[in-house]
Amino acid sequence: MKVMQATDAKNRFGELLDDAISEPVVIQKNGRDVAVVMSKAEFDRRYASARGRELVEKYHDESIERFGSLYEALSK
Repeated sequence: MKVMQATDAKNRFGELLDDAISEPVVIQKNGRDVAVVMSKAEFDRRYASARGRELVEKYHDESIERFGSLYEALSK
């Protein structure tokens, strides 16, 4: 992951955007990581992946709640 100082990010904003297309860019201020700039496509991919995991967990929990006794009976 590329790292850029906040001042450089401000002064070279176009370059920052170009770099973010190929990989996330960490923005540092006073030696601390304060932000990450990434492409919209990468953001969408990561958000969709996280949302998918949430749905699987939700449906799993609902399934256990609804069919838990059946699952226990089948496991014997």
